[in-house]
Amino acid sequence: MAKILVVDDEEDLEVLIKQKFRQKIRQQKYEFLFAHNGRHALQQLEEHHDVDVVLSDINMPEMDGLTLLSKLNEQNFLLKSVIVSAYGDMDNIRVAMNRGAFDFVTKPVNFSDLEITIDRTIKHVQTLRETLKAVQENNILKMYVDETVLNFMGGKEIENVLANNQIIEGTVAFIDICGFTAISENESADKVVSLLNAYFDIMVKEIIKENGVVDKFMGDAVMATFKGDFHLDRAIDSCLSIREKLKNADIGLDAGSYKPEVSIGINTGEMVWGNIGSVTLKRLDYTVIGDTVNVAARLQALADKNQILISEKCYELVKESFKCNEIGLLELKNKQKPIKAFEVVE
Repeated sequence: MAKILVVDDEEDLEVLIKQKFRQKIRQQKYEFLFAHNGRHALQQLEEHHDVDVVLSDINMPEMDGLTLLSKLNEQNFLLKSVIVSAYGDMDNIRVAMNRGAFDFVTKPVNFSDLEITIDRTIKHVQTLRETLKAVQENNILKMYVDETVLNFMGGKEIENVLANNQIIEGTVAFIDICGFTAISENESADKVVSLLNAYFDIMVKEIIKENGVVDKFMGDAVMATFKGDFHLDRAIDSCLSIREKLKNADIGLDAGSYKPEVSIGINTGEMVWGNIGSVTLKRLDYTVIGDTVNVAARLQALADKNQILISEKCYELVKESFKCNEIGLLELKNKQKPIKAFEVVE
């Protein structure tokens, strides 16, 4: 049901409106409110935030219709106004349109024409509201889907998107917040979520700063990917920065008994980048898979608090840029042979 505010100082108009549109009112397609001047109209709008259309005269005491138009534009851009006035000269029409009037109807009123105008205005308002809703939903979607994924999906035909998987050289990092599971046992859920989100926000900023992509959040861990020039260097810089930022973060429990520390595993090499999931279920995850990813995850699982572990291959590529210490051979889960690991110090 559309809600329409009629602004006119002619007392007979209220009765006439209710008579002419009685069927629409009875069918609950129109609901009318009435105001005697612009000031009264603004008061009505304060009380009724769901008004769709304003029908306003021009010549009224206290506040005329043209002044009201200016106020309405400042108040709510979704609210549309139609001027209904005997002053139908071109000057008044131009002033009304310049101040945001959607249409202009001259008196004496042809109610059949007015009904058409009202319906057209209501449709326009509904379109605006649907567009605004779509924009808001899209902005919310962007909070759940990485921008890289949205750009990837928008740049290709959908059939190609679903089947498009690439083997690309890149770096993957697994970053886990140590000891966070224990907090969940002793703190309220809302405090745990708030704390975790605060830590994640710090981590994400450092990943994005190095042109990395947050692949996913996994409980109290983050999986990040990097590709392009110097992808390994950027990944390590990002993780070093995360470790330092969290160490100095002024975020913690009230008692100060917990300070965030991270264990990190990094590996570089060829990975499959593409859509993993079920087309039938209509759930896909644009992610990376492969042995390179598995090794990074295993290194993270073996890393101590505030330790960044990398593979020997990574070390050979960055040993001149970063200070690293050899850890030795590590047995990785589901790997037949141990691998030599190094710790990134600075």
